[in-house]
Amino acid sequence: MKWAAVIAVGMTISSAASEQTLKPMDLKEVDPAMLKDIYGTWEVQDAKGKKRCRVVLKSESTIGGSQIDIAKDCAKTFPVMDEIAAWRLYEGWTIGFADATRKLRIRFSTPDNRYVAEPETDGIFTIVKN
Repeated sequence: MKWAAVIAVGMTISSAASEQTLKPMDLKEVDPAMLKDIYGTWEVQDAKGKKRCRVVLKSESTIGGSQIDIAKDCAKTFPVMDEIAAWRLYEGWTIGFADATRKLRIRFSTPDNRYVAEPETDGIFTIVKN
């Protein structure tokens, strides 16, 4: 039982440390054509791709990042999406979803050729460009 607590604390520290290492991408330094590919309609999906939610990542600024439009029924599928108020782009092309308090709730990184949710929250596994 003690090891479970040690592992849980270690995972919490590791998660907090990895969040701190995320650096916002300097969008002024990025080729506009590459940014154009990030903006637009995406789909948040579960691991099997059966549960889906449409989001639009916009270029316009808002408190906590950039504007995001989330489909009205999205929170029924993935409850955490009801709390998302902005999105951010980090170095390494990591996409982050933040709540109204500017807290990073979900980040999507690309360890291979697709985005993977970290942490997997409410069944959200990936985000796919439409």
